[in-house]
This record gives sequence, C-alpha cells and structure tokens, in this order.
Amino acid sequence: MPYVERNPSPPSDPRSLKAYVHAYIEHLKARNYASQSVQYKRASLIWFLDWCKQRGIERIQEITRPVLQRYQRHLYHALGRNGKPLSVQSQCNRLTAIRTWFRFLMRQNLILYNPASEMELPKREKRLPKHTLTAEEAEQIMNQPDVTTPEGLRDRAMLEVLYSTGIRRAELIGLSLADVNQSAGILAIRQGKGRKDRFVPIGERALLWIDKYIEEARTARDAGTGPLFTDETGQSLDPHRVSRAVKKYITNSGVGKDGRCHLFRHTMATLMLENGADIRFIQQMLGHAHLSTTEIYTHVAIHKLKSIHEATHPARLPEDVAERLKQARGQGSEQDLDPTPEDVLDLLDQEAEEECEDDQD
Repeated sequence: MPYVERNPSPPSDPRSLKAYVHAYIEHLKARNYASQSVQYKRASLIWFLDWCKQRGIERIQEITRPVLQRYQRHLYHALGRNGKPLSVQSQCNRLTAIRTWFRFLMRQNLILYNPASEMELPKREKRLPKHTLTAEEAEQIMNQPDVTTPEGLRDRAMLEVLYSTGIRRAELIGLSLADVNQSAGILAIRQGKGRKDRFVPIGERALLWIDKYIEEARTARDAGTGPLFTDETGQSLDPHRVSRAVKKYITNSGVGKDGRCHLFRHTMATLMLENGADIRFIQQMLGHAHLSTTEIYTHVAIHKLKSIHEATHPARLPEDVAERLKQARGQGSEQDLDPTPEDVLDLLDQEAEEECEDDQD
C-alpha cells in the first residue's frame, strides 16, 4: 500500500482528485472516526488515485462506472506486499472506501452522478478460522515463555490475558493498570474497535500472572495511569513486536499451527461455545455490535457474563483455590453484586453516543 502522510496539507488545486479525497478525510475526522479507520480509508483512496494517474485519469468527471469496473478487475489480479493475491476482504475494504467516498461527494453536491452507486463488492467467503487451539494446545503455548526473566514473565501474563479475555492486540497494548479490577475480575477496554468502551471478565489465573508480572517484572513504576504492559524502557509495546513474540511462542510450542494474537481470540470463543456458553455472551466479550440494535456496554450484565466465563473457560483455577482467593478479596455473594435501578439509570445517563458508520447504510 502506498505511503500516506498522516497530516497532509490541502492540495493547491481544489478540483484535483487529491482535493476531493482530502475533503472526505477531513469530514471523517470531524465526525470523530477512529484514526486507524481514517488512515486505512485514506490509504485505500490514494492507492486508487495512483492507479488512475498511471492511466491519465486526473479529474473526478473522468471516473465512470466502466473505470471502476476496470479497477475492480485490477484488484482481483493485484498482489499485496507479501507477493500473494489480495484477499477478498482486502478487495472489499478498498472498494468500500471508494464507494463511501463517492457517496460523500454526492451528498456534498460536488459531483452530478455517482459512478459507484451500483458497485457490487466481491462475495465474501464464510469460513471458519484457519486454526483454533484445543485447551491442551493453548496450555503448551502458555508454558513457552521463560518466566525466570522479566520479558518472559511479561509475555506469559500477556498470553494469559489474550487467552482468558479474547481481546484484540491493540486492546491488550492499550490496557493501563487502572483498567484491571482485581476484586471483581473484570477488565475495562477503553476505546476498542469503533471507539467503543466495554467490560470483559478475566479469569483468576490470568489475574495471578498479572500480579506476578507487576510485582517482579514491570518496568514502569507509575501510579496506575500508564500502560499495563511495557517494554524495557517503561513505554508502551510496539504492536509488531507483540505479534512477533506471540508467533514465536506458537511456533516453538510444537502444536503445528500458525497464528499470532488473534489466534487466542478465536480459541477463547470456540472453547467457551463448546463448553456451553451462550453466543450472546461471547458476542459481548468480543465487542461485536449487534447488526440491528445499538449495543450498550454497562455493568448491568457484566456479572452474569463473569459467571458464564468462570463456568466455561478452560483456563481456571481449582475450585478450592478460587474460593480462597474470593474470600481473601472480600467478594460477597452474586446477589450482592446485582446493580440497583439507580445504578442502571446513572449508567444510562453516562452512555456514550454510538458512532454512526456510513458503511452500514
């Protein structure tokens, strides 16, 4: 994918293709779209503009339906940075960026007709993940880090969190000390995908490894506002470094499967479903919004979700150890944790406005 400036200056020619892209990107920023989403849309459009430039297409009026059909065929035959054909998902993402760009231009009365109005996206394949782990294979990978070293202890804690919660790599890196509620066994995920906050349960075993890492290996010594997992200098981890480390542990485990952080997300959901968890609870843990209704994440249902997690996730402590930990932390009965009507009303008053995605039109 071509290099894209993070804060490009407005093009000098207000009628150039780049000027129209710039206007669209500024519109997305004004609507508070996630920066990663904005960057990807911009990159997809710059890719398209480079293709147009190679063919002498320099004005928006020159982009017709046949031109877009040619570009779609180009994507079908194009190769990615890895030298392999673009996946159907990548093709869809790049074409969707073009489709929403033209929709914006129409709404702003910047063009007279929309050549992308009848663009049909490639049909996505409905496939299961290439690999998921069994509980035994997951344990093999958990045991790979050398926990006698600070780096290995940190990595073991990260693997446990990924496996226990199914959170995304970016959500793992974004965790702070304050996001870990040890007494309730809950993680707060701040500004996850789509800028959504949510709560997810985390198992006692993962919490014990977090405790051990904080006490024995964590580099940063702040009051709780900094990142939970840090590098040797106390700074946030680089995403690519995390992926490489997880891939190394998976490879070295000898399970014969390929994957990175996302493998544990698939595995968590699959194993909990096999053990009887309701799909709705899995959906909430993963942070997948409903297609037809607005998803609201509050603690109204988190304790029910916590009990489902404890009953169905295979990485859990023996019952006697878990009970002693609960008593030591002063946890009451499940009834004590039920929210009151006042709690619910207060949380509804604080509810954040859902981001409105043009892509769902």
